Amino acid sequence: MDQKQIDRINELARKAKTPEGLTEWEQMERAALRREYIDSVLGGLKAQLDHTYVVDGQGNKRKLKKKGD
Repeated sequence: MDQKQIDRINELARKAKTPEGLTEWEQMERAALRREYIDSVLGGLKAQLDHTYVVDGQGNKRKLKKKGD
């Protein structure tokens, strides 16, 4: 997600707070941009956690596992 899209999300958020509100088209655009932003953040977080290791007291490194594995 680039800065231009983030700026558009913020612009739509400001407009939603005004008395005129958002049109139906703008509401759909805002929902799509929000979903894309959330997916981008979650993807980055998952990638970071996939490359994270835990070091125990003896200096052994092990990868993080998914909860329940």
